[in-house]
Order: sequence, then C-alpha cells, then structure tokens
Amino acid sequence: MKKIISILFLVVFVNLTQSQTPKKSSVTASINAQPKLVVGIVIDQMRYDYIYRYWDKFSNDGFKRLVNEGFFCRNTNYNYVPTYTGPGHTSIYTGTTPAVHGIIANDWYDKSKGKTIYCVQDDNVDGVGTTAPEGKRSPVNMLTTTITDELRISSNMKSKVIGIALKDRSAILPAGHTANAADRKSIV
Repeated sequence: MKKIISILFLVVFVNLTQSQTPKKSSVTASINAQPKLVVGIVIDQMRYDYIYRYWDKFSNDGFKRLVNEGFFCRNTNYNYVPTYTGPGHTSIYTGTTPAVHGIIANDWYDKSKGKTIYCVQDDNVDGVGTTAPEGKRSPVNMLTTTITDELRISSNMKSKVIGIALKDRSAILPAGHTANAADRKSIV
C-alpha cells in the first residue's frame, strides 16, 4: 500500500500477573481472569476509511484479525485541533484532551521557562547509557495518568508496560509515568 500506511507507533503492554480471584465456576473464572497480554497499536495518519478501502488487501492474520477479534474504534473523532502526534497519542491513552493532560502540541513556548520546549523534554533525566540531549526525555509534561499507568497501579506495579515507536514521543507518552521502558526504534 505504498507509503499510505506509516506505522509510527506501537506500544505493547504486557500484563504478567495472575488473577487473584478465587476459583469459582468456569464461566465466572473466565470473566474475572486478567489478560496475559494487552497490545495497543496506533497507526499515525491512517484514516478510518482505509480499513474498508484496503480490506481485500489485508491478510486474515493482520488487520482483519485485529478488527474481527480486537477492539476497533469506528467513527472516532477528536474534539480538539490540531491533531499532532504528541497530543493525539496522549489523548488516546489518557482518555482526555490536551487542555487537561497538558500535551498541547509536539513543541510549544513555555512562558515560565522563557523558551520553546518539546513535549517529552525533561532536562532532569538522562537516557540509559547516554548523556546526549536526545536521551533527556520523559512524560514529565503530561499532567494525567494513562491507561498504562492504571494497569501498573491496579496490579501493584507487577504488570510490565513497554512503549516502542518510531518517535520518542509516541513511545513515551502512551507508556505513561510508570512504564518499565520506552524506546524509539529506527526502521532501516
């Protein structure tokens, strides 16, 4: 499909905890069981109608499986503009708008600091194994928790949350404040 679909974000949440509910009937046990793996995929700039337009080109183990067996948001709308990567991914994983979660753009002017800042810029941290400016990234500018933070909290921090994306902001913001890891990967 040429360059129409560019996968700019993939965040994987791994829930390794066991359900702590006592054994009941098999129906009740399956309803109360916690999932072993939850995967969130956001495909930046892929319009909703592309699923239907290219349906016949998708394999049964790819998008068709995600649509048929996963949770698929139909006719979803954003109630803010513009829809940049940082605020968009943050809105999906926090369930709220930039006015509430604080990620208003990919870059913005911070009047209190007197300079333009990047949405995941954090001068108080260093990346693992580096002191390069590109490693000074965290969700510090995000004012709310994400669904991934809530997953970790609900499991008493036993769940694993890992964000992987082509852009640092796409890995860091959805993975949240309590993530085990977030990393930007280059595709060659």
